[in-house]
Amino acid sequence: MKLLIATLLSFLTITATAQRISSTSTAALRTVEDTLRELSYNIIHGKEQAVRERSNDEFIPKLVKALKTPYSYYYPFDSVRTMAKVYPADSTFRVITWPLEYDNSTFRHFGVIQMNTKDGSLKLFPLFDNSDFTRDLDTITNHKAWYGCLYYAMIQRRFFNNEYYTLFGWDANSQTSQKKVMEMLTFKDGEPVFGGPYFSFAEDTVRKPTRNRFIIEYKRDAVATLNYNPEMDMVVYDHLISETGEDHKKYTYVPDLDFEGFKWKAGKWVHIEKVFHDALEQGKAPVVAPIDRKRVDLTRPRTAEEIMAEEAEKAAQKGKKKKKDR
Repeated sequence: MKLLIATLLSFLTITATAQRISSTSTAALRTVEDTLRELSYNIIHGKEQAVRERSNDEFIPKLVKALKTPYSYYYPFDSVRTMAKVYPADSTFRVITWPLEYDNSTFRHFGVIQMNTKDGSLKLFPLFDNSDFTRDLDTITNHKAWYGCLYYAMIQRRFFNNEYYTLFGWDANSQTSQKKVMEMLTFKDGEPVFGGPYFSFAEDTVRKPTRNRFIIEYKRDAVATLNYNPEMDMVVYDHLISETGEDHKKYTYVPDLDFEGFKWKAGKWVHIEKVFHDALEQGKAPVVAPIDRKRVDLTRPRTAEEIMAEEAEKAAQKGKKKKKDR
């Protein structure tokens, strides 16, 4: 409920302040948005890598130019669906990210942090994907050495008058595996800091070191969840196991219908080894179908929960149609 109220207040604030954008600026932004939409389509759907890269190279400066428009923070760019946009509850900034796929099915990610300035001027931090050039992913970095991914959610927490923004991201990674990422974004001296010792395993049966970033890696065609559950007020994610018994091969990992999580305690996300302890009724166990990679729509990033809900709705509609045909 608190999260819902904070999100609603943030939306109302954005809606009210959006009126600061002049009609002339709005018209100019709409024109640029049309161009960005066309380029973004080619970034995702271009048949050749050269076309996708060229479109991305054109997309970046046009986006920056558009963001230089006074109070552009309040312009949603809704039609540019390749851009994932996440906002904190306090509406002090937004993070925009998008992917670029290479011919070998790996991805590089691009993004910016746009600050919400009082005078409407542009304060921007470009994000440079460094994930392919470092072996140690459990690091604390700045925007110049970002762990590139597509952010699909953000939640905000406060501790000792400091604001902590938890980001949830998806990384298509490689031909054989994909990743979900949970990391903390903070600001020090006005500069963004990614990562930090905020993921604790102190309450585990076997204690493990605190992590600066939490990542799960799993089979490319599997569906695994990692997101904040507002009803439970905690982060919940799928427990993963190797379907071949090869624990060192992350690309063999799939959900086993068990769940782990994190609870916010004293400025840290504290790991919960087992979220649900009640046994499932016989025949009532949820069956998680592997995601059809051909139907993945990179122009509309979604969580696994949303994908499963859509599949359930389609099945229900199909059932109604069969009854009607009878």
